[in-house]
Amino acid sequence: MSQTEDEGRARLARQFIEAIPHSRALGMVLERLEDGVAVISMAYDPRFVGDPATGVIHGGAVSALMDTAAGAAVMSHPASAAGTATIDLRIDYMRAATPGQRITARAECYHVTRSVAFVRAVAADEDGDRPVATATGAFTVERKGGAK
Repeated sequence: MSQTEDEGRARLARQFIEAIPHSRALGMVLERLEDGVAVISMAYDPRFVGDPATGVIHGGAVSALMDTAAGAAVMSHPASAAGTATIDLRIDYMRAATPGQRITARAECYHVTRSVAFVRAVAADEDGDRPVATATGAFTVERKGGAK
């Protein structure tokens, strides 16, 4: 694939992320995007706390971060999709994120068929020694021009 095609794929994936209202509302920042790998982070925000007694970020915010990173990974894969949607996403929460810390999700699209892409993702806070959550998912592969 040419550098122009790679740049176009990355541009499309960035537009995908920026067009999602909840991504903007959650303050997601695209850190890295290349060849089926996306890294997106989200700063700690008291508005997203799920348990006021502990200050821990709600699992829904973590799942949105992981889902967005996974979709971006699909769109940046060399077997590029013009668009994607989540078919299935399983998230395993390993521990509570440390209050006050940024959470970063790294997703990798590891296999693409004609119509489905498969992704693994890990979310970690700044402690980084153990994941906050892991995920596996399947996403649609929408080809340019509607071809499957």
